[in-house]
Parts: sequence; C-alpha cells; structure tokens
Amino acid sequence: MGFILSLTGGAIGLGNAWKFPTMVGQNGGSAFILIFILFCLSIGLVLFLAEMMLGKSTRDNLANSYFKTAKFYPKYMKFGAIAMLSGIFVLSFYLIILSWVFQYLFYSFSLPNTNDKALELFKNAVSSNVKINILCFLFCLFCTLYFVKKGIVLGIERLNVVLMPLLCLIMIFLLFYSISEGAFVKAIKFIFYPDFSKLNFKSILDALGLSLFTLCLGIGCISTYAANSQEDTNILKASLLVIFLNITIGLLMAVVVFAFAFLSDENLLNDAALVFVSLNVLFSKLGLIGNILAFLFFLALFFAGITSAVSMIEPFTFYLEKKIGRNKSILYIGIIVFILGLSCIFSMCNIIKIDVFYILDFLTSNIMLLVGVFFTSIFLGFFANKIIFIKILRKFMKKRLIFLYFTFVKYICPIIIILVFINNFYPLSKLLN
Repeated sequence: MGFILSLTGGAIGLGNAWKFPTMVGQNGGSAFILIFILFCLSIGLVLFLAEMMLGKSTRDNLANSYFKTAKFYPKYMKFGAIAMLSGIFVLSFYLIILSWVFQYLFYSFSLPNTNDKALELFKNAVSSNVKINILCFLFCLFCTLYFVKKGIVLGIERLNVVLMPLLCLIMIFLLFYSISEGAFVKAIKFIFYPDFSKLNFKSILDALGLSLFTLCLGIGCISTYAANSQEDTNILKASLLVIFLNITIGLLMAVVVFAFAFLSDENLLNDAALVFVSLNVLFSKLGLIGNILAFLFFLALFFAGITSAVSMIEPFTFYLEKKIGRNKSILYIGIIVFILGLSCIFSMCNIIKIDVFYILDFLTSNIMLLVGVFFTSIFLGFFANKIIFIKILRKFMKKRLIFLYFTFVKYICPIIIILVFINNFYPLSKLLN
C-alpha cells in the first residue's frame, strides 16, 4: 500500500487538476479525452511498465539501471539517464503554479463571487506582486526539498493517506453540487459525448503529450519509486491502478470545472485561469461552507502538488547522492530550481522580457520528456537484456502478451514519439492537407 500511495502521489498532481481541464477546454472536449484515455492505456501503460521494470530489476538509480540491464554498449546506455534532468526543469515552473495554489489558501477566506472578480484576482496572483510570488515560490521549494531530504516514504505516505482521499471527497461533493446547476448536462455532453469534428492532428498529439506528462513519464520518477518497491509487488496491477486514478481525478475535475464554466463564461474554456476562476466562483456560492471547502480543497491540492514535485527531483537526487551525498545533492538541485523559478517570476511580472515560463514548458514538454521516453523504448526494444524483463513479465503475462508488449515498445512507441517530436516543430497537418 505504501508503494502504491507514493507512486500515486508522484503521478497525480497539478497535471490532473490544472493542466488536464485546461487542455481539454482548448481541444474541444470529449473526443480529446477519449484519445487521451486510449494513449494512457496503450503507450502510457507500456512505458509505465518499462520504467517500473527498470527500477524493480536493479534496485538502483536510472543510470545504473540502464547499465546493469543493457546487453549491448552498457557504458553508453548510461547517457539515457540525462532524462532525469527534465525533472529539474519541470519543477522550476511547476512550483510557480503550485505557489498560485498556495496563495489561494489565503484567498479562500474572501472568495470572489463573479468571474470578472475571480479573473482579476488570478491575474494579480500571477503577475502583480513580485515579492509575494517569490515568497510563495520559496515556501513551495522549501517544502519540496524538505520532504526529499527527510525521505519520501514516511512523510509523503502519511500525507497521502489523509489528503488524497480528502481531495477526492471534496471533488465528489462538488460533483453532486454541480448536478443541481443548469449547465451540468452541457458539461457532461462536452466531456463524454465525442465530437470528432473538433479533433485535429495537433489535438491527437497534444493528448499523447498530456498522457506522458500526467503519468510522470520520461524523467526517471517511476523507476526510482519501483527501485524501492517490495519484491512481491505486482507492477501490472500497480500501473493500471495509478493510470485509472490518473484518468478518474482528471475527469472529476473536468466535470466540476466545466459545469460552472458553461454556467458563467464559456470564453474561459481556452484560458489557463479556467480552474482557478470557475472553482472560486463555485465556492463563493456556498457561503461559509464554501470558504471551508475552498481552503481544504486548495490544501489537499497543494500537498498533491508537493508529492508530484518531490517525484520530479527524487530521481536525480537518488543518482547524485552516491557521488556527493544526499544533502549536497539537494542543495545543488535547489539552487538550480531557485534560479530558474526566479527567472520565471521575473518574466511573468515583466521585469525581464523573455518568457522563461514558456521556454521551460516547451523545452520539457516538447523535447526533454519525449527524448526520455524515446530512449526508454529504444533501449528496451534493441539494447536491453530482455531475459531480465521477461522474468518479471512472466509473473503476470502469458508468452503471447509478452511478445506483443516487446513488439509495441520496440516499433510502435518510437514511431509515435518521433511523430510527436516532428509535429512540435513542423505541424504534420500541413502534409495531410
């Protein structure tokens, strides 16, 4: 149970609560969700299992996992661990978003009751007060580094035992409350009735990128957790459970958010402020109970974000600690994240003209994460000692299914990843027209 909690906490965070509804709104709703689910259950599951097996088979960091399981060129395979650096870059802007969540803990006591007021509050939180943004960012960074320093098992598991169910309970309550609102049926249709006319080639590739991001793939996170799993852990069941929860939390959040977005202002569907605006207006309608629920919701979301933040730098920390010690590793990583995060804040507050937030988001989502999962699939398909992984898969797969698994990871995964990578720089839809 502890392993599942850690794994779930690592995968589920702001990607589900913020990025998922935002991208669903930007890509037309239901058809995009359907493609997202298909990717989670196909390429997402395949790569999730691959990272789980790398960690479980070696009980070591990602670099040594590649080295120990390689059949050909083991020394060169260590370079695949460069994917661990992605976590540092992701964390730099991820903590910015998490700092907004932290600010909303205090806004919970004075909720805006209209969309205009809620949108103005969001803009002020994002770009108006540099000092507050820096302080909130530093607090989020400190919390992340603290849990990494103390070890993720006891701290993170104890938090998840209480706060993950709390987040789910609040979302279920909001779901039932949204049923009484007039736009609930419209939100259900938007999310669950596929309209493929709104789907384009870019949306399909965006759905794949979102599935990789929300499952925390491509940065060594999953293999690091698997390295600390118990010997009798069924990694297939664990993987399916995490993917199921990943999809479920995203859908719950989307239903609630869109039920109130449709009720008030549909222009918000394409806005990054969607979650913050819609939910705050919703909470304000509930009076004092709304204030309490808002505080508990953002508190649970904050710690869900912290668990994901920990998972982003734990792989590189796990790698460095054998070379320079855990404390020094955390210190150096913290300095890098602080510099990059500070640059993001300065750019969002127009102190510097370069959009650092966008650059880091593009660099990680469109390049580094894809390079990470591409290397994993190529390694497992062509360079790994497959006997090591077959021994693990035999415990819960038949021979034919194992054959199909390696065929998929060897040929299908790399082709799809290459298509996504190319599309990020040259839209493939131009070739289809």
